[in-house]
Amino acid sequence: MNQTQTKLPTDTWITATWSEYIQTIEDPSYEKAKSYYHNGKFRIEMSPLGNQHGRDHAIIMGAIVLFAATKNIALNGIDNCTYRKTGFRAAQPDASYYIGENADVVPWETSIINLDIYPPPTLVIEVANTSLADDIGKKRLLYEALNVAEYWIVDVQNVEIIAFAIANGGSRKIDQSQVLPGLAISLLEEALQRTRKTNQTQVYTWLLQQFQS
Repeated sequence: MNQTQTKLPTDTWITATWSEYIQTIEDPSYEKAKSYYHNGKFRIEMSPLGNQHGRDHAIIMGAIVLFAATKNIALNGIDNCTYRKTGFRAAQPDASYYIGENADVVPWETSIINLDIYPPPTLVIEVANTSLADDIGKKRLLYEALNVAEYWIVDVQNVEIIAFAIANGGSRKIDQSQVLPGLAISLLEEALQRTRKTNQTQVYTWLLQQFQS
């Protein structure tokens, strides 16, 4: 990849070495961008703005915490965190979680999570408003390679959650979470549908009733 002063295209995969990738994302013009690296290619996404993406992002993160609290599941969630397997892979998912015995594995003071030191997150979530094809495709391959246990894609346009369990370098679609036992994906989809008609407090009140029943 030739380094030039021209701003690189976003939302596409660009062939580059790891050092070229790091050099690119350290450019101040990409300070607010998300980036990914896998199989000798990287992708830059400018931080999504707007009501639709932001509200779906918020409701899903809140729902997961609410479920974990009612079921006494140890969990730590991270919003827009950077994960790196030095020289090979990098990802900045919209949301990610360490669950169960790994809930407290990453120290508070950690900035970029080095996957040469720490295990991968248990659950990774991408909120797709315009990036659905890539989230289902190449990013899923990236998260398979990172050995996360579960990967969800929140499809904003179709009010759908596409969930995958990951094992042995591959993935399969699931209807119930494996890492949050008892959590049906359809229930979260209904919560998203309700946010189109009412406020989040009412949705969380409804969710709490479902989780406690």
